Amino acid sequence: MESEGMIRNSQIGKLLLLTGAVYFFLKFLAPLISPILLAALFVTIFGPFLQKLQERLKINRQFGSVILLLIACTLSGLLFWVLFYWIAGSLPQWMEGMEAVETKLLVLIHRLCELGENVFRTDTASLERSIVCGLEDSLQWLRADFMPDVLAKSPDILRSMLKFGAFLVCFVIAVLFLAKDYDDIMNRLLEREECHMLLEIICGVIHYIATFVRAQVIIISCIGGLSAAVLWLARVPSGVFWGIMAGILDALPFIGTGIVLIPLAISRFLAGAYGGGVVCLGLYVVCIFIRELLEPKLIGRKTGISPIAILLSIYAGVQLFGVWGILEGPLGFVIIREAWRSSR
Repeated sequence: MESEGMIRNSQIGKLLLLTGAVYFFLKFLAPLISPILLAALFVTIFGPFLQKLQERLKINRQFGSVILLLIACTLSGLLFWVLFYWIAGSLPQWMEGMEAVETKLLVLIHRLCELGENVFRTDTASLERSIVCGLEDSLQWLRADFMPDVLAKSPDILRSMLKFGAFLVCFVIAVLFLAKDYDDIMNRLLEREECHMLLEIICGVIHYIATFVRAQVIIISCIGGLSAAVLWLARVPSGVFWGIMAGILDALPFIGTGIVLIPLAISRFLAGAYGGGVVCLGLYVVCIFIRELLEPKLIGRKTGISPIAILLSIYAGVQLFGVWGILEGPLGFVIIREAWRSSR
């Protein structure tokens, strides 16, 4: 019994040390070498495809990597351009519609307060004034303060853009170097026995990341395409744009399509388009059902990780790393899991 307790305590201690090491890596080391890590992930995932290009079309891996990067940049730039074009084109219409929405909201608040006063026999005038003042302050911030705040923070935005540009340059250079020397690096690691566990962990992490990205692309495409088609058929203003945004934001946990479809449904009800509001709410329920149906099949069963474990790792990641914890939390959990399995 005593020996079993010592073994159990040693395993718990090893797990705690492993968790601390992974936290230190993700918190302090990973941000410093993130371009190299992402480049290694890119070359490893697309390694078989680059190998086929080299064998069949006589295209070396460096040139093949450049082709893949150009395709990815072109598609990303096209997507951002379309979204920006839709946002810029719809912005004047949104600003004009704010006054009509404000009027309808004020009428709705007044009627609700009157109903509450008749039902509960209490004076709701002070409550109505508080709600109206809060609404007017919020709208005033949107009209007069939001854009000046954005302009005031333009130096910070510029610095962030410069950092992102430096990240991209380092990433591209790292991809080219790793694509050239990938086989030599892997052969040297395979020759060393102490690196076998490291390679096993890396393979497990890459398998999870590839499965996760593939699943998210499929789910986002299904939900975005369905939402855009339904909102367009329901004659919702800028329905295609909102459908695509719903699909993209559905990848964010705890937020999903609700951040788009619920406010859109409320705006449809306030505009008197009750059919459009019902369609938005129904579409929201359908999108939830699609994700709940596809995600376990595409991720959970192929990786052997419980969805509740992923949910807890996301929550822990947000608490430890902030917004980026949405990605770093599950990644850290997978690293700990693979390292623990390899060390036993």
